[in-house]
Amino acid sequence: MLESADKSLPVVIGPPKGKGPPVLLLHSWWGLTQSFTDYAWNLARQGFLVGCVDLYGGRVAETEADARVLRRARRRQPMYRTIVRAIEALVADPRASSRHVGLVGFSMGGHWAVWLTQRPELPVGAVVLYYAARSTDFSLTATPFLAHFADRDPFVSASARRNMELALAKAGRRYLAFDYPGTGHWFAESASDAFDVKAADLAFDRTVAFMGANLR
Repeated sequence: MLESADKSLPVVIGPPKGKGPPVLLLHSWWGLTQSFTDYAWNLARQGFLVGCVDLYGGRVAETEADARVLRRARRRQPMYRTIVRAIEALVADPRASSRHVGLVGFSMGGHWAVWLTQRPELPVGAVVLYYAARSTDFSLTATPFLAHFADRDPFVSASARRNMELALAKAGRRYLAFDYPGTGHWFAESASDAFDVKAADLAFDRTVAFMGANLR
């Protein structure tokens, strides 16, 4: 497990050589588990400068009940401030090849990614959502979106997805979505029983292509 001495700052994994487009990974409600650090390493190997923000200060959940407790727990610094600090640190890193940061959000992290696009002062250049849907006023951002949806997902309702997609269309935002037949929520997280390696690999490849095309 990767750790940062300052839990409010991201662990940053550099590309194998030189500089790379900065991407911030926002974990699901389980916390910064091995699933996400593995994902970050794989993304860095593709030439990206990857930050892993730890929203739970080193704690991880073993059960859904634990996850709910951690998500709602009071903390010294609100989650949004932790994320904003992480974005600022990542973009300021001398290895960053772009002034804009990409966000990859899983479930809860995906909701945060959408929220962050509503902050015009933040240099968000691209957003990838894994099994997450949140509607908002997308006219406040020019950010392009890529979404990966599970086939069977009790956490993402059809209406939530539809409302988000209607809002994106109304705002004229670039949006690309993929469905992964036979999968469930958490399908891209290697530590989960729902992990589907074929679907996860395909979603990862699409994420790499999307980030590469939009972070320059």
